[in-house]
Order: sequence, then structure tokens, then C-alpha cells
Amino acid sequence: MKKLAVIAFGGNALLRGDQVGTIDEQEANVYETCTQLLHLLKRDYDIVIGHGNGPQVGNVLLQHEAGHKIYNIPVQPIDFCVAETQGSIGYMIEQQLRNVLEKEQMERDIITLVTQVEVDKNDPAFQNPTKPVGPYLTKEDADKYSAETGAKFAEDPRGRGWRKVVASPKPLKINNIKSIQALARAGQVVVTVGGGGIPVFHVEPNKLQGIDAVIDKDLASSLLATQIGADEFYILTDVPKVCINFHKPDEKRLDIITVSEAKQYMAEGHFAEGSMAPKVRAALYFVENGGKECIITSADQLADDKGGTRIVRD
Repeated sequence: MKKLAVIAFGGNALLRGDQVGTIDEQEANVYETCTQLLHLLKRDYDIVIGHGNGPQVGNVLLQHEAGHKIYNIPVQPIDFCVAETQGSIGYMIEQQLRNVLEKEQMERDIITLVTQVEVDKNDPAFQNPTKPVGPYLTKEDADKYSAETGAKFAEDPRGRGWRKVVASPKPLKINNIKSIQALARAGQVVVTVGGGGIPVFHVEPNKLQGIDAVIDKDLASSLLATQIGADEFYILTDVPKVCINFHKPDEKRLDIITVSEAKQYMAEGHFAEGSMAPKVRAALYFVENGGKECIITSADQLADDKGGTRIVRD
């Protein structure tokens, strides 16, 4: 049987920190990232793609709020905005990956699934918002916006500014998981759990309803990879390897670490929330629940069989 890999696109695959987010910028970034997938596709991997939406969903929320302020258009909730960005980002990934494949004279169907992911409405994350969304703001602008809207903001751990933070509950169940697995095993490239999935919960035993949150895309992709029996799980970010003592004189890049070592580094505080900590946590979940290895790296390292940081079993 062919190998099955889940690849979680980070924000850098869609929008770079110094960009404003035009369609031309995003399409160019997606195309560049998709070219890196050729390493896996030419080795005949079946692949499933997850992706983030932090900047995009935050921008959509701002657009809704501006529309309400100027034209009295009703503001839609976060789950609705996640669904919007699943469709728009999925469209970009489908189109740009198709462009890459046609250039290489390769044929694969590429299918985007608008995906709901169930969460617990009593998840403690709703009392402690930590998931950054939207653009980076100055402290002054963040304080002003917070006073006007009641939104919560947190400083970026890498010093790039202040971003709005929303609840990020744990993903519990991915809807249509059997269809995702069947499509991937049939050779189609499946784009799913975009932005971590549309967060929903059972408001009644047989009734789903959206809830204001953004699920971490790495945790959702990890759950997905586990449930479809993926052999490998790739988390793409903007650094080639995971580091300890990040941005310090004694910074050290990690090549291969075991689950126990990763947990020790987590306990020692080497990985910041809103940055590397959720990625390592997602990697641990995958490896501890049947996965062979998780690779955290930048897209340009995919062609290097020794690239990235590999988290493996003890």
C-alpha cells in the first residue's frame, strides 16, 4: 500500500509577515509551497492537506465589522468566518497545486471539503482565549480596538506586535472522516480541516450548532492523521527545525527527538504558546496514537530526507 501523509500548511504557506494579503501575494506563496509537495507526490504518496487561517479569518472578521459599521450589514460569527476562509483558501490551494501538477504533467484530482469539527462547549479554552487571529497591531491600536469591541489581545512571542486572541478548544471529532480517508486512499489530494475545521457542538443530542472559536490547525490535522491511519505527519512552519533556547546565544536546532525528550523540553518552557508549543503538542499526539513520525519543518526542506525536526517514539 502507498504511504499516506498529512501535511499541515502553516500561515507562512499563505501569507508572509511583511505582506498585506493581496490575492497575488497569497497565490504566489501557495504556488511556491505546492511545488515543495512534488517530493512526496513523485514518490507516489497519497496526501491530505490541512491549513491554517489565522490572518485570513481575522481579516474576514474585521471586514464584517466594517460592513456593519458603515452599511449595517449583520456581523457573522467566527464559525461562519472559518467556513468562508475554508472555501477561499481551499480554492487557492486547489488551483495552485493544479498549476504545479500540470507543469509537471502529473494528474491527480484535488478536492476541498468544507469540514466541521466537533468540540466541547465546556472546554476550559473558552475561559482563556489564546489563539491569535488577524493582523499584527501596535499596543496602542490593540488597546483602542479592545476598548471599542471588548476583544482580547496578546503580544506575539516573537515581538511582531499584538494580535486578537480567541478561544481554541480541543478538536474531538472530524465529520466525514471515512470519506476523507476513502478519497485519499483512492489517490485524490484532499484539502480538509481548513483553519482547524469549523467549530461545532451539540446544542441538543441530535442538533449541531456553530460556536465562536478557532481550532488549532495542527491539533486538528494531528487528529485527522491519526484517524485516517497516516504514516507520516508534516507540520510546515517558517523555520527549518525546532529549536531549544530559541533566539538565545545557545540556541540549538533539533534533528531527531523522542517523545520523552519533547515532553521534557515542553516542561522546561522551550516552546512558546501561540508559536511552537501547539505544533509540538500536535506532533506528540500523532506519534503517541499510532503514527510513525512527525516532521516539523519549513516547506523548502521537504525534499531533504534528513530535513526538519523529526519526533519519534521512544
